[in-house]
Amino acid sequence: MAAPVRLNRLLAQAGVASRRAADRLIAEGRVTVDGAVAVPGTQVAPGQAVLVDGAPIAVERVVHLMLNKPPGYVTTARDPQGRPTVLDLVDRTERVMPVGRLDRETSGLLILTNDGELAQLLAHPSHGVPKTYRATVRGLPGPAALRRLERGVELPDGRTRPAEARVLRTRSGGAELELVLKEGRNRQVRRMCAAVGHPVIALERTGYGPLGLGRLQVGGCRELTARELADLRAAASGGR
Repeated sequence: MAAPVRLNRLLAQAGVASRRAADRLIAEGRVTVDGAVAVPGTQVAPGQAVLVDGAPIAVERVVHLMLNKPPGYVTTARDPQGRPTVLDLVDRTERVMPVGRLDRETSGLLILTNDGELAQLLAHPSHGVPKTYRATVRGLPGPAALRRLERGVELPDGRTRPAEARVLRTRSGGAELELVLKEGRNRQVRRMCAAVGHPVIALERTGYGPLGLGRLQVGGCRELTARELADLRAAASGGR
């Protein structure tokens, strides 16, 4: 059976209010659990009825998943064009949503959760949770191209933030790069590499903050461990 969750965190995870605002709702007596007015510190287990101002709040087990996304899947819940989505790979009863996006042909590490509070922290640009990519590109980027990637590249939507870039290995007609970014614009790695003259042939996200794919196979999905979740929360909170 899933462990109980503090009521203020549950309301934040459900997107009802921030944790601080949830504390105020509870203190004002506007939240009930199984018909009883909640008090600060109340714990809630799955199956209990939580109401805010008389309106029910769904209480389901909070899950945090890591998916190794294959190419060819779109990062959305539903696709108007009928293409396969990442949720087709997740066999869960809980309704989860992807945190951020990987474009259709990019593979690798994707987080899915129903924890609205954590998702908002991870998405907040000021926290700058680093994301690591392995890009196979055309040609061999020299020192000048790597410096441009590291210092920032001028794109139509503005200059990119400083990044880390290094050549992992060379191959016939190209190279594999590792890039670590602290922002997540649309198709950013592909656009950055194209801007310095080395278009991307294949792209994989290998890390998200403290998390790595490890031995998770392509198309595989698993829950984060308690240690991984704690480390991810710390990274999403700016190390606090």
